[in-house]
Amino acid sequence: MTAKILDGNAVAASIKERVKAGVAELAAVGKEVGLGTILVGDDPSSAKYVAMKHRDCHEVGIASFHRQLSADATQAELLAVIEEMNSSGEVDSILLQLPLPAGLDQLQALLSISPAKDVDGLHPVNLGRLVMNEPGPLPCTPAGIVELLSFYDVGVEHKHVVLVGRGLTIGRPLAMLLSAKRKGCNATVTIAHTGTEDLGTVTRQGDVVIAAAGVAGLIRGDMIKPGAVVVGAGTPFVNGKLSSDLDPSVAEVASAVTPTVGGVGPMTRAMLLVNALEAARAGGVGANAG
Repeated sequence: MTAKILDGNAVAASIKERVKAGVAELAAVGKEVGLGTILVGDDPSSAKYVAMKHRDCHEVGIASFHRQLSADATQAELLAVIEEMNSSGEVDSILLQLPLPAGLDQLQALLSISPAKDVDGLHPVNLGRLVMNEPGPLPCTPAGIVELLSFYDVGVEHKHVVLVGRGLTIGRPLAMLLSAKRKGCNATVTIAHTGTEDLGTVTRQGDVVIAAAGVAGLIRGDMIKPGAVVVGAGTPFVNGKLSSDLDPSVAEVASAVTPTVGGVGPMTRAMLLVNALEAARAGGVGANAG
């Protein structure tokens, strides 16, 4: 069996077109959508990611506002920039690029972002909305995975989804999202992780397996039920090269699988644009990004 490729680039392109149309609709009534980005320090990977965000914004007509702080910036300086963006009528949503340099309080900085402008959907207020199945900006990678599966008609309702990974950005919120009674979800979800005893016994039960542990090659073909759909959301770097939680042998057993490059990553970026648009539509009140 050779697995079908779940091409995230193709899906992300369709989402961008949808966002572009929404941005144009707001522009027609005099409202410009604005995303604010904050980068502290000069980490090359972080700088590249922020540059990609600005490129994405340009493609769909979203105005981007960037503030760069030096690596020795103080906590007070960072909080002042966040407050400036919180108060700005031009900035509808805020992206604080992580990780922050040593010595800065990351949690305090994230909590200082207005929940209504939380483009990543990870503020405790918005995570609480997700837990309660109430409208709010969804975490970008979990929302992107749901969109990806839906696009390729991978129904998860009444199916068993095994999540490998319990991190804040993917595993935990994705478990809540997939198990919620909402469109494209309503699945039975099992959360496993690198500490799970005999992990393969658990993953072989999944109709859909989503790996988000950040451990290269963690999920092998012999750990997958034949015909299962497998999503690799963990993308660790090995010797400076992007890798995947999925071993290549998975593609010989699964019916569909994401590629290492061009799978979940483009979906995350596309859903961030969706959140930025919805924040602008809401006029400062978080709205459902789905």
